[in-house]
Amino acid sequence: MPDTSSPLGAELVAIGRAAPGGDPRAEPVVLYDRHGVLVIRVGGVVVKAHQADRDNGPRLAARMAAAAALPGLLLPPVGPPRQVRGRVVTVWPYGEPVGPEDPPWEEGGRLLARLHLADHRRIPPVPRWDRPVRAAQVVARLDPDGAEERVVREAFASLPAWVRGQAPAPPPARRTLIHGDWHLGQLVGLPDGTWRMIDIEDLGVGDPAWDLARPAALFSAGVLPPEDWARFLAGYASAGGPAAPPGEDLWDSLDIPARTLAIQIAATCVISARTEGRPLDGFEGALVDACSRISATRRSPGE
Repeated sequence: MPDTSSPLGAELVAIGRAAPGGDPRAEPVVLYDRHGVLVIRVGGVVVKAHQADRDNGPRLAARMAAAAALPGLLLPPVGPPRQVRGRVVTVWPYGEPVGPEDPPWEEGGRLLARLHLADHRRIPPVPRWDRPVRAAQVVARLDPDGAEERVVREAFASLPAWVRGQAPAPPPARRTLIHGDWHLGQLVGLPDGTWRMIDIEDLGVGDPAWDLARPAALFSAGVLPPEDWARFLAGYASAGGPAAPPGEDLWDSLDIPARTLAIQIAATCVISARTEGRPLDGFEGALVDACSRISATRRSPGE
């Protein structure tokens, strides 16, 4: 795996040391090195080499421009994207990741609501977000054999055809600016005690319910405590989040997104366990069990 001594890692360190906020004397620290992504901290900045197969062209540049226009919500980039050894590389200010003690569920919900309420017509245009694509990509990577793989595939087959990419997506009930891949790991803390969202590769205009899908899926699977789910929803509602308007049943909007993310996470868990040659752990098993329940209650809806 690449590190700071590899050709790519060494170039990322050099970029970080020369960037505004970087430190020529700082010891580089690898923050992330998985799934084709390499992230290195150099002093006050973070340098990220993106996955080679992601949409890293003009659409990423547009999303970065939008992040720069919303510095109170999204961490603004340090300069434009650049090409390094055939990879797209971006530079960002460093922020402290969420720690395990007392995660900021209310703050995360409020920040997400503020993003959904932002007027996307007043910032640089971002791509339209019509359907999730990652779930189908991950499920396609499952081995053809295996009991858990079969459970996940059956659950995926029960999703509407448009989610599986086999029919046009229906128009959403509401369309807002959305993060596209929201979870607590997408929050970082700043020295002034405020929070910002990071990783804007999926930023777009779409149905805000999809940004609530991951915590909803984990809550439904029994791995996110009810009190944390309640804290998140309370924060989101207190800021006027449009995915949960008063008088409407939130789960009418969240049902399909939550099922989709449960299946996506379960598929990722199974792939990781197989790659590492180990059985599923408790968290992973709970997600596969959730897929069993999805299959039992939802049989191949057509749309």
